[in-house]
Amino acid sequence: MSTKHEQILQHIYHLGVGEKISVRSIAKTLNLSEGTAYRAIKEAENQGLVTTIERVGTIRVEKKKENFEHLTFAEVVNIVDGHVLGGREGLHKTLQRFVIGAMKMEAMMRYVEPGNLLIVGNRYQVHQIALEAGAAVLITGGFDTNEETIAYANELSLPIISTSYDTFTVASLINRAIYDQLIKKEIVLVEDILIPLQDTHFLTTDHMVERWHQLNTDTSHSRFPVVNNHMKVQGMVAAKDILSMKESTPVEKVMTPEPITVHAHTSLASAAHVMVWEGIELLPVIDDESRLIGVISRQDVLKALQVAHRQPHVGDTIDDVVTGHVEEAPGGSVYDYVCHLTPQMTNPIGMISYGVLSTLVTEVGSRLLRRHRKGDLVVENLSLYFLKPVQIESKIEMKGKILEVSRKSGKVDVELYFEDELVGKGLMMAQLLER
Repeated sequence: MSTKHEQILQHIYHLGVGEKISVRSIAKTLNLSEGTAYRAIKEAENQGLVTTIERVGTIRVEKKKENFEHLTFAEVVNIVDGHVLGGREGLHKTLQRFVIGAMKMEAMMRYVEPGNLLIVGNRYQVHQIALEAGAAVLITGGFDTNEETIAYANELSLPIISTSYDTFTVASLINRAIYDQLIKKEIVLVEDILIPLQDTHFLTTDHMVERWHQLNTDTSHSRFPVVNNHMKVQGMVAAKDILSMKESTPVEKVMTPEPITVHAHTSLASAAHVMVWEGIELLPVIDDESRLIGVISRQDVLKALQVAHRQPHVGDTIDDVVTGHVEEAPGGSVYDYVCHLTPQMTNPIGMISYGVLSTLVTEVGSRLLRRHRKGDLVVENLSLYFLKPVQIESKIEMKGKILEVSRKSGKVDVELYFEDELVGKGLMMAQLLER
């Protein structure tokens, strides 16, 4: 039997895209408390089922997983601090492309298609024609439009939005939002590889050891999560736990209680670190109520991390900017790597920033360890020492030395030089992930 929380989520899931909801309406419809309704709506927002817009309310939206490079018009409203003049019913629709209306109307309309967002000033006729072409309208400079156009937008369910920002700022904000989503696309999460509940084999606290033997025979697996009657994870059972145990022994007496678990939105790199550090082969995946929603295996995690590294590059983080400037030192040099400092890598007084220094040490240390051991690694500890200031647009030369490397960990010393003078130093310890 599903909980009240699950009932609300199911109710929201089956609502039509674009439909408005509220705490009060949900509580009244399902005869539940407003507190319960509020918590469930927040969870639905986390899952991408609904979005909340200032001065508009909470609306059901289409859940997007792969379409990271596109935004909904509702998201655009938030990005540009805009307010909706008309066409609220279409806020859930996806923006396919935006067009800047900085040309004559005839030339402009050749580029406007259904699903587009036309960014334009107070040109009333253009607003009307864009709506006729199936495009939403974003009016810049704090201007509005006429009542006839607003009525037309409501009729077509195409948003017409006003913002106080200028056209250049609006285009920059939308581009930045799309770019951020592309970066997030690269981050692999547990939910991307988890074995879902319907395909997960598990035991309950009511089972006996006999049931473990049955599952072991059917699946050839030896590790299973243990849940209670509410599907909340209580423990884990592995082959070592049931050795020499009678088949009539309750699972609850032999399981390892309070096992380590992860959430669906945990990054895969974080899960890999836990599994390697704790020597775990199988991790239960739980929801916010500690209920089992699936499992991940160490083998699948490491395989997914290797695949992720081979994916095409779509967005640069700060780390990407720094490491992109790290090159191998020319032949005959006493140094291993060089890096040219750009203005982006400095602090407000023009010196190399602490974050850039840590990234350089991490990058050099990681490259040296990978020369000895193929595979992924997770930085566990980093000690940094600023010895002398380094100015903007300097060439940093770096020398690394592996102090210790074993099957599961490595320790590297990295020194940074400017004009052959030691300016910084770092000590990096990392966990090595076996393939």
